[in-house]
Amino acid sequence: MSVEPAPAAEQTDPAEEKRTIRPDWWHRDHPVFGPLSGFFTGMVFIIVVPGLYATILKSLVGYARAEELFPFVVLTFAVPIGLLVPRRTRQFARYMLLGTVATAVVVLGVAAAVLWLLIKRDS
Repeated sequence: MSVEPAPAAEQTDPAEEKRTIRPDWWHRDHPVFGPLSGFFTGMVFIIVVPGLYATILKSLVGYARAEELFPFVVLTFAVPIGLLVPRRTRQFARYMLLGTVATAVVVLGVAAAVLWLLIKRDS
């Protein structure tokens, strides 16, 4: 009983099979992947989490109580700070915090500039 090799049409090159599983541009081992994904995760984190938290609170407890509980959204910073502890996630967490802080600074800076402009123009 001998095993016959598969026909040439069914044999695939391992490199070709690898390309069909994952696109060529998706390189998790690239040195820029971790910092970029961390930075943009931080940007999304600072924009989405407070809004989602406020929406859920408002729907569960009402508007007045949601305003009282909203400052607790700061506790979500425990996630990136907690990611700083394990060595595997330290680089990602640093860039996530950088993205979070940079986005917050830009949003607050633009809000302050617009408010100053509106007040200056009104007087």
